[in-house]
Amino acid sequence: METDEFKTMYSERYKIEAKNAELKNNYEYDKANACGKLGMTIQGATTLFLVNMKRIIKLDEEKNKKI
Repeated sequence: METDEFKTMYSERYKIEAKNAELKNNYEYDKANACGKLGMTIQGATTLFLVNMKRIIKLDEEKNKKI
């Protein structure tokens, strides 16, 4: 693997790790509040949906402030 390619991949991985840390620390994504595989899947999907919706709302508010 080339050094430049590794740096590119590492910079992308850093973004993923930062988002994972946010999910674990702020939204308790690493703790199971449900029983069974289906319950945990629903909990994970709901958490990810919530985080994405909050981000969309924040971006929309920032866009409206600029207008």
